[in-house]
Amino acid sequence: MPKSATDIRHFIIAGVLVAIATVLMDLLLKALLPMPVQGSRQAQIIDQLTSWHLTLIAFLFSLVVVIMLYSLFVFRKSADDESEGAHFEGNTTLEIAWTVIPLIVVFVFGFFGIRALSDVTRAAPDEIAVNVTGFQWSWLFEYPDSGIVSSELVLPVDRPARMDMTARDVIHSFWIPEMRVKQDLVPGMTTTLRFTPVVTGEYSVDCAELCGLSHYSMVAPVRIVEQAEYEQWLAERSASAAPALANTDAGAETDAQSN
Repeated sequence: MPKSATDIRHFIIAGVLVAIATVLMDLLLKALLPMPVQGSRQAQIIDQLTSWHLTLIAFLFSLVVVIMLYSLFVFRKSADDESEGAHFEGNTTLEIAWTVIPLIVVFVFGFFGIRALSDVTRAAPDEIAVNVTGFQWSWLFEYPDSGIVSSELVLPVDRPARMDMTARDVIHSFWIPEMRVKQDLVPGMTTTLRFTPVVTGEYSVDCAELCGLSHYSMVAPVRIVEQAEYEQWLAERSASAAPALANTDAGAETDAQSN
């Protein structure tokens, strides 16, 4: 039986091969691109959206490659075949389908993307505010409610946190991979980043924006601790800061008297 490109069997076979290739490619991508631990509530939302994107990428790759290879092998020209290939007219139904279906997919992903962005950026009434300053090539964290300034970021688990961030010199980018969220720090303006840690442990905040010669070393420790340990840390830092403040005030008073 001669091979015909309009034979429905070819569409069925190619469709099955595309489905198999999609599953295999999806598994391969997710095995080769493992995600870090989901350290924040926002990470769960972002990882789900990322997983859907990888599945769509696997499908589109399989759709193109499988059909291309199937056509090359099944419809290749025989050595003794001197005839011209069959003439095909346009298929209106197919053209409408490959226009409308991708449009629907884009709208669906856009809807879930906007919803994920809304969930990630939503303010919480009991969030902890931290003023973050980035500069070449370090980080500084200030807790305005307690007046503590630290070179490490310490936050309690299961409590929303808000980073109010600015840069002293050039653009930097605040990124804790386990929290998934990322935000630029721009000189002259304040940007905001929110996340809710859900796993205790030690992490690091990296600069994800090329910011100069020592960009690679712009790393600061991050500790996610239980609420009791966080309160103890605040008390210890406040106690250690009090003598320094007292010495500063005493020195200023002595200078004023001598003048």
